[in-house]
Amino acid sequence: MTLTQLEIFSLVAELQGFTSAAHRLGISQSAVSHAIRSLEQELGVELLHRHQAQVELSDIGQQLLGRARAMLGLANTLHQEAADARGMRTGTLRIGSFGPTSSMRLLPKILKGYRAAHPGIEVHIHEGPDRQVIQWLDDRRIDVGFVVLPLERFDTFALMEDQMVALLPAGHPLAEYEAVSLKQLCCDPFVLTEAGSSELVSRLFSNARLSPNVRFRCSQLISTLETVGRGDGVTVVAEASLPLATDDRYVKRPLAPRIPRAIGLAVLDQRQSSPATLAFIEWATNTV
Repeated sequence: MTLTQLEIFSLVAELQGFTSAAHRLGISQSAVSHAIRSLEQELGVELLHRHQAQVELSDIGQQLLGRARAMLGLANTLHQEAADARGMRTGTLRIGSFGPTSSMRLLPKILKGYRAAHPGIEVHIHEGPDRQVIQWLDDRRIDVGFVVLPLERFDTFALMEDQMVALLPAGHPLAEYEAVSLKQLCCDPFVLTEAGSSELVSRLFSNARLSPNVRFRCSQLISTLETVGRGDGVTVVAEASLPLATDDRYVKRPLAPRIPRAIGLAVLDQRQSSPATLAFIEWATNTV
């Protein structure tokens, strides 16, 4: 069993296909098939079920995938520690990022200094909803991820705090208020952003025993802004996720009572994190 075989197996499982994995790795499809077949023969189990152009993990394959990713993560840490002894001239860092808050406000500033300090580290950015970042951490697809705190089962590092705000069409009666309650937002059509803090927003209303009149479910924040800007509904978003440029079609108002949202970085286990990951965390906490 080799690390190369485990890497190929992990990538085939992630992309659900031999051809896609071969293209990603820059090798032939026959080489990918040979690596998987050799690994299955050595282990004596079928790791993947082949279905024409797609494949899916067998039960034992699903079980062993987590082990394979753990071994690859450990191998990466070993390489990073060796690189650290040489001055961390080479290595790879996989970062999970969600939404405008981390991808547009935090990450560019952090990466600018990090890349200047460690130019030999190859940085891969994976973007998805915050819940997807958590899943990537669990699956060891990323080394570190931006998350909404608190998150008890990971090692976390606080970076910033913003607040949840009401977003209202310009000219809406509630725009005359200095702050808006969740109850007041239940009277209008509500826009829920599925890719943003939808779970947090839904939980806020649920905890207050309120039910917003959800009429729109938008997959992207920009769609939510357009819907509110047209006057079709109201919503609740994180203030830091809003564009820096002002838009006179909508206004934001603090919630009453104030509802903070903390953003930080998370890793599965700080003790097993690579030097490149730890350096990124240190740079981020000193930069933000």
